[in-house]
Amino acid sequence: MARQRKARTIYVATTGVAEYRATIPVYVRPDDVVLEVGCEWGTTTELIAEVGADVIGTDISPECIERARESRPNIRFEAIDAFDMPALLALNKKFTKIYLDLSGFSGYASLLDLISLLQMYAHVLEPEVIVAKSRSLKTFAHRCIAWEQPPKEEN
Repeated sequence: MARQRKARTIYVATTGVAEYRATIPVYVRPDDVVLEVGCEWGTTTELIAEVGADVIGTDISPECIERARESRPNIRFEAIDAFDMPALLALNKKFTKIYLDLSGFSGYASLLDLISLLQMYAHVLEPEVIVAKSRSLKTFAHRCIAWEQPPKEEN
């Protein structure tokens, strides 16, 4: 039987833009290569770039990407769907951190899609950390307890 490879990615669930951005000084280092998915106009992407990291901002909306490029010409932005893994791989970067701000995935109905996306990123892109802005993910994570079998008593 083939063994399934386990991702070593740490997932950080945040709620709201302030919390999402507050993680930057904690998780992003100057030598990181960072992908921000769902960058919209690039405000958070710019904050990540200020740390000195190599960053690429992506968004599904070509209009948002055009606006981001106009206002932040020194940062790379690409119009890419979050689920388009071949396009993300074509960026030819080994991302150490991924920031994920998908506003359309904020409700509980989208939680399984978001978890699937997180798992895909962890297994294919293999970042150290994925920071996701999602109230439903953070609420779910707070309610989870990792089960551990109690040690067996010796006789």
